[in-house]
Amino acid sequence: MNKMQEVHMKRAGESYYEMRHPSGLRIFVFPKPESHSTYAIFGTSYGSIDNVFRRSDEKDVTRVPAGIAHYLEHKMFENEDGVDTFVRYAKTGANANAYTSFDKTCYLFSCSDNFYDSLEILLDFVQKPYFTDQTVQKEQGIIGQEIQMYEDDPTWQVLFNMLGGMYHNHPVKLNIAGSEQSIAEITPELLYQCYHTFYNLNNMALCVAGNADPEKVLEVCDKMLQPSEDVRVERIFEPEPDSILKPCIHKKGSVASPLFYLGFKENASRRATAEETVQTEILLEALAGDSSPLYRRLLDAGLINESSFGGDYLEGPGYACVTFSGESKDPDKVAEEIRKEVDSVRRNGLNPELFEDAKRTIYGSIISGFNSPENIANSMIAACFAGRSIAPDADAAADATSEDILARLQKQLLPQNAVLSVVEP
Repeated sequence: MNKMQEVHMKRAGESYYEMRHPSGLRIFVFPKPESHSTYAIFGTSYGSIDNVFRRSDEKDVTRVPAGIAHYLEHKMFENEDGVDTFVRYAKTGANANAYTSFDKTCYLFSCSDNFYDSLEILLDFVQKPYFTDQTVQKEQGIIGQEIQMYEDDPTWQVLFNMLGGMYHNHPVKLNIAGSEQSIAEITPELLYQCYHTFYNLNNMALCVAGNADPEKVLEVCDKMLQPSEDVRVERIFEPEPDSILKPCIHKKGSVASPLFYLGFKENASRRATAEETVQTEILLEALAGDSSPLYRRLLDAGLINESSFGGDYLEGPGYACVTFSGESKDPDKVAEEIRKEVDSVRRNGLNPELFEDAKRTIYGSIISGFNSPENIANSMIAACFAGRSIAPDADAAADATSEDILARLQKQLLPQNAVLSVVEP
């Protein structure tokens, strides 16, 4: 049996274990013996943006309908013996779920007992696809309703309207679930083709955090994993200009007060490093965190409310943007104030006290994140698929300088790349 390698994080005072299993799967285990619960996530580096790709063992490029990754996630819970996977989990007492994002599909569960039995179920059903014409057609109605629900959801609309104004060609602008037209093209053959391309263990990862023993996790993996041929997948995107498509999108929706997203597109020719993502978090905290001058001004003027306003960094293969979002009676004024603040910091630098506060806040949030098995496992799988690791995060926050943050700002939040999306009553 191969040994798992220990990775010690000195600043966090924590360790986790990792290995590449003989089957091809990357395995990460973050033991927290004091935890009452354990969380496992088994995912593939395959999301809604992966509609055009080339396998390393094929010459031709494959194109598939939008929404197929999400569709496949729904279908994976059905089994040839007719027993629904959730019924199997009910017997072990695990709480199971799954999700598809822009760049990954993940199957997960949390439990307080019978962890290894639940882990066997997870590894078993995700390796056994079963699709028929009848079950695939039945799902079209269910997912069609889900698509309609998203299209009627103003919080979903305001985000995707922003992405639509930002991206000329990149499929990040498309609804994760696809459209009613695109899912009508999905067949069992296409589902099997995508499954055998992306659900290859060399393209997947298992992350476990909580009350689990790395050696026992490995024993379950040795028992359950079927070795897979190492097929590499090349994601193919149309060239994406640095420019935006449309700077402002105002739409009507069923909201009591206007919702907004202000996003700043940036060059995404490569993935951000762990250091760069942490520096962006510090920058956002300094610009728009609870103790920032901008936040206080907007709040005092009644332009935002405490619960909804915040900044975020959305980043993946071929796309990246810094966003500010919330609810406001005057989103255009909020956007103007954010732009002014960014311009001021770019010209005058960061207030040293504000920078130190932001740095401490992000450092504290990284360290406290290690208390949550769910947060740990989700962070590990996201980092793995981005070619990063969670190990440098605390060091990156502790070592960041004001100069680092300002250098980051030179490449981010550029005024010519801003898109404001508003959904108003």
